[in-house]
Amino acid sequence: MVGNGKTRKWSFLFHKSPAPEKTKTKPLEEFICPISGLLMFEPVVVSSGQTFENRLVEVCRKLNFVPVLADGSKPDFSTVIPNLALKRAIDNWCVSTGADLPSAAPDYSFVEDSVRKLMHDSRFRVSERDLLNGIAEKPQVILTHAATQLNPRSVHHSFYSSSSEESVIANVPDTPPLQLITRPMCYSSSPSASTSSEIVRDETLDSHYTSEEQNFSTNLQSLDVFEQEQSVILLRKLTRTDEEARVSLCTPRLLLALRECLVSKYAAVQTNAVAALVNLSLEKTNKLKIVRSGIVPPLIDVFKSGSHESQEHAAGALFSLSIEEKNKTAIGVLGALPPLLHALQSDSELTRHDSALALYHLSLVQSNRVKLVKLNAVSTLLPLLETGLARQVVLVLCNLAASNEGKSALLDHNAVECLFQKLRNENVNSTESTRENCVVCLYLLSIGSMRFKGLARAARVTEVLRVVEESGSERVREKTKRMMLILRERDDGEQGRDWEALLEGGASQTRYRGNSTGF
Repeated sequence: MVGNGKTRKWSFLFHKSPAPEKTKTKPLEEFICPISGLLMFEPVVVSSGQTFENRLVEVCRKLNFVPVLADGSKPDFSTVIPNLALKRAIDNWCVSTGADLPSAAPDYSFVEDSVRKLMHDSRFRVSERDLLNGIAEKPQVILTHAATQLNPRSVHHSFYSSSSEESVIANVPDTPPLQLITRPMCYSSSPSASTSSEIVRDETLDSHYTSEEQNFSTNLQSLDVFEQEQSVILLRKLTRTDEEARVSLCTPRLLLALRECLVSKYAAVQTNAVAALVNLSLEKTNKLKIVRSGIVPPLIDVFKSGSHESQEHAAGALFSLSIEEKNKTAIGVLGALPPLLHALQSDSELTRHDSALALYHLSLVQSNRVKLVKLNAVSTLLPLLETGLARQVVLVLCNLAASNEGKSALLDHNAVECLFQKLRNENVNSTESTRENCVVCLYLLSIGSMRFKGLARAARVTEVLRVVEESGSERVREKTKRMMLILRERDDGEQGRDWEALLEGGASQTRYRGNSTGF
């Protein structure tokens, strides 16, 4: 480690006997505790979103020690939630591969001794790093945005009013489909905001933002409410237009201060804090950092019980954070799904829109699909097909239909009739993506399902399928033809039918990404 300043993993602190030669399959990274480097016996999710061995968390909390992880972040151990889904996955992996299943949690005294050694080593590394930083030159940093954030905004927009500022979503041909939108409706950018794909920072800017970050962090925690409010308003304005500021100011210290503002009993402080968090979350490099800071639990509390405007911004923040692949499971575990489902009935169009898209991104993960089924989400989503949320809701339904649990729930709630009714009511000139995604959802439900066949025939869908096949896109026509083939099969010949050959492998996808390449 000496000379490179990097944080190393702590797996050397925990020793185990060599694995038998027969066990050669390497476990998934998610199965390994990032502190011990060992397969987890009792995985738990902490407030910052990471998963650890429960015994290690217990010891770290007792010793009041927070380790620095390999990526430089520090976990928040204030809340611990058992990760039962991961526990089952580890057990199943051990059975299927023949690997040794952990029979018990690590010995408490052994873990405590190891953590104490880790504490000692950490103090040494901090001193060493300070010495190295004193002579290190600061290199130029280039930060790259997500490609989907680079869509230039046109002067033609659909405007939705917010109580404090304009909120914009583009409504022009070069606008990405809903699945690729990355900015919440509660956010609006200034025409002067940069759309460059790179942000280049020099030493002068770094020094400026370091000082600014320190000032913000101090003032946001001020006991003077007026000073705190003015500081969070300034932070909101600055991060709304300055992309460099979003990256430079998103530090653990500032996020901790912002977290305290989220729980403020003063509405103005809370509202502007959530809005500032939305702005910070727009940068791809910030999304994982924000979730790991432990800010999601208080954000969910604001979403459930905050003011009208605070709830709008909280929905936007959850949507923005859910885009990051590594955040999806943590946000679901931390309890965002129930309030997001409830928010689909909100009086605010901004809240409904961003909540629906957050559910779309979160439902790309199987563990969240299972949670949504258990929450009876299907009964909430299907009636919304006849509302202005249809475009967003059908995306969530497609994700659910791609899983066995979701497919069963959809069939139980007569989704076949609801989706075909939507196709009947939609005219040829209506939103093409909604019609297309309804067909895709029906196609997913039809794959290998005898129940679909009976439900579709009862709904008398033949004429609807003919109309869709004649007027739809090439992708829609392909899916429609396959469904019609399934429905035309004679009942007495179904058991011997080679479905794989008939469908040409079209059932291989496990989740719906909403792109134009099909399945």
